[in-house]
Amino acid sequence: MSHTLGIRQAQKQKTRQAFLDAALVLLEEQSLSSLGLREVTRAVGVAPTAFYRHFRSIADLGVALVDEALGSLHPMVGPTVSAANDSEERIGRAVELIDQHVRAFPAHVRFIARERHGGVQPVREAIRDQLARFTEEVKAELALNRESEGWGDDDLTMLAHLYVDQMLITAQLFLEALEAPQGEWERVTRLAVRQLRLITLGSRHWMDQEAPAER
Repeated sequence: MSHTLGIRQAQKQKTRQAFLDAALVLLEEQSLSSLGLREVTRAVGVAPTAFYRHFRSIADLGVALVDEALGSLHPMVGPTVSAANDSEERIGRAVELIDQHVRAFPAHVRFIARERHGGVQPVREAIRDQLARFTEEVKAELALNRESEGWGDDDLTMLAHLYVDQMLITAQLFLEALEAPQGEWERVTRLAVRQLRLITLGSRHWMDQEAPAER
């Protein structure tokens, strides 16, 4: 009996993944708000009613795609921005992480870039929540850095947000570089390193420049 249930569960998971994969392909050419349920089920080769065994709606499928696109990155954030590494190593590892993720999952990165400000509210909120988690994870590592000594909670959150935003911008630039002339990828890499270095250097003087009233 348990063996049969295991097979059914595996088949259910396989069908669910097929929906996600098919939607991702279809979303290469359109936004989630214009994606039809029948388009997805036709691509998978199942009846429209089968969709509701896995997702409540297209928006629900979109939220699952957000988790698939960004969820796997959370365990990597800590080691990438760890205070155990010096600033140049952290920058290099961050750019390398983005580089590898865009090369491996360009369709997911394109989906996030498009839907972050798209017309499907639950998906926008899911992306926002994922980015907020990244910000908290980066902030936790920054708090362990000696250079952050004396920083208030709001300032650490602001700095972490700057890093996360810059990493998103870098991912979009790498995505565009996939179809750009030879040499563009290297240019984006150099630019990303310089921009993250600028944030890092600026943060070292933040407490020096703050007015007493703001501390």
